[in-house]
Amino acid sequence: MAANEIKIIGTEVLSDNWYTLRKITYQQLKKDGTWETHSREAYDRGNGAAILLYNKASRKVILTRQFRLPTYVNGNSDGMLIEACAGLLDKDNPEDAIRRETEEETGYKVSAIEKVYEAYMSPGSVTEILYFFIAEYSSDMKVNEGGGVAEEQENIEVLELSFDRAVQMMETGEIKDGKTIMLLQHMKLKNIL
Repeated sequence: MAANEIKIIGTEVLSDNWYTLRKITYQQLKKDGTWETHSREAYDRGNGAAILLYNKASRKVILTRQFRLPTYVNGNSDGMLIEACAGLLDKDNPEDAIRRETEEETGYKVSAIEKVYEAYMSPGSVTEILYFFIAEYSSDMKVNEGGGVAEEQENIEVLELSFDRAVQMMETGEIKDGKTIMLLQHMKLKNIL
């Protein structure tokens, strides 16, 4: 589909309380040459990045655990979610943003990171592109306790787990976060650990 096959005919901001929710009305050129009008909502929270820290020698990974309200209201009984470290870019490039988030959330200062891929995580309603990274860590990279930034009301628990245990938790449903599952699967498929 070419760009000239879509015409934005109206945009309405429904909410800009936390991030921006817009109702967008557009026309799409159909294969028969006629135009069809659609109306959809798109939530714009900015782009983000995620990283899985791993230690080859100990075969361990660093994950985080924190309360996630959307999971709580959708049946997660305590709202706690085990995840790979992640955060919004906040106008940084993905590499700098994930280094910042890694130090804030996990307490590890990483320099050598490897980009794995980028993906739209919920393209039916959210504009975000998520950039995925992996990086090796060691105990000498620990510069603080992590746990997030108080001003951002973050209350993050840092978990160091064996890779085998993390994979098992993914398979049993203890890990339900999509980005974390994707990074663990990448590590497994590439035989990195």
